Amino acid sequence: MKIAFTTKGTEWDSIMDPRFGRTEFITLYDEEKDELTNIDNRSIESVAHGASPQTAQKLFDLNPDVLITGNGPGGNAGRVLAQANLKIFVGAGNMTVKEAYNAYKNGELKGF
Repeated sequence: MKIAFTTKGTEWDSIMDPRFGRTEFITLYDEEKDELTNIDNRSIESVAHGASPQTAQKLFDLNPDVLITGNGPGGNAGRVLAQANLKIFVGAGNMTVKEAYNAYKNGELKGF
């Protein structure tokens, strides 16, 4: 299973980014390979409008099974992600990536 996180860094101890559309990084964890990879999303900061749908398109292209984020995507991004059959969990905004992963595994995050 592939799990995507919205993050402010590239490591397990990085802080989660509560924002979806303007997240600094998308961190992917492949449970089968036990591998962490990162997509730099910082260029989205300069986008005036449509940041969330653009970030959603990146996620759609990466094809993860789960997204863990802080506040969740907005309406337009939510529509893009709905087409990907992506399970979305929110409420991880004040955690590290590792804490968010553990909270997800323990059923402590809210479904979106």
